[in-house]
Amino acid sequence: MKVKVCLIQEFPVFFDKEKTIQKIESLTKVYAKEKCKLIVFPESFIPGYPRGFNFGATIGSRTDAGRELYAEYYKNSIDLASKDLTRLEKLAKSQKVFLVIGVTEKQNTNGSLYCSMLYISPKKGLMGVHRKIKPTGTERLIWSESAGESLVTFNTSIGKMGGLICWENYMPLARMSIYQKGVEIYIAPTADSRDEWTSTMQHIALEGRCFVLGCNQFFTKSMYPKKYQSLVENESENMCRGGSVIVSPLGKILAGPLFDEAGAVIAEIDLEDISKSKLDFDVIGHYARNDIFKFSAKEQPEMRDEI
Repeated sequence: MKVKVCLIQEFPVFFDKEKTIQKIESLTKVYAKEKCKLIVFPESFIPGYPRGFNFGATIGSRTDAGRELYAEYYKNSIDLASKDLTRLEKLAKSQKVFLVIGVTEKQNTNGSLYCSMLYISPKKGLMGVHRKIKPTGTERLIWSESAGESLVTFNTSIGKMGGLICWENYMPLARMSIYQKGVEIYIAPTADSRDEWTSTMQHIALEGRCFVLGCNQFFTKSMYPKKYQSLVENESENMCRGGSVIVSPLGKILAGPLFDEAGAVIAEIDLEDISKSKLDFDVIGHYARNDIFKFSAKEQPEMRDEI
């Protein structure tokens, strides 16, 4: 099966949920017309990855201004029980595309936020959500962490999907939990724009013998609204270079990496290449050595069918 996939390397309308959703709608329609069947948006695209912000926190103290900033971030985050999700589901259905969107998610049951990845089908709507199991560094201040129930995978009409967000991809056992479900399309939205990230994506493709879609945003300091400029005055202008890339199961780069500009990274992938790649290595097959190693991910759900 051949599938045309698209990674959106763009910038959100920062801390403005409504205008960012409008931008997602516009971009999705553009690339759906190019016959892309899977469109991926970066980590926390809604309402934006708050690079350079400290939310007024140091060890032992927090400021009132930092709390107000968090409240604004919370206000513009996605609630899956709201009409925001309905809009995204209608978008996927009308454009006949799968959408994978990085969001900051709030839940009406508590006041915590999660760094989440929404999997939306054109037929079923929301198939499920992966929430970061370990926010990185000071991300832990604003994002709570999820558990094994968040290690979701999906059997869809365009292939078996799953993935992890940003530096979760450096967690060997987290990767193995996704591999063991037999994913064919491994999706990795990120905020890491280092050159080394490309090597990480290639390693995962080789290790998992799957297609890897690494999606990042392009963002400069000037893109922040004026009211936030003072919070990042010591940051460099080019805050996130991008680096979105599509990699084959043999670690070959099919498209990208795209650096220092907004745009889209597009490739046609052939799922038959996965079977070919497993001639000499299969991380869950003849290289698994189940006679030596035992692995399980607590509370990880079974792979869910699209329909």
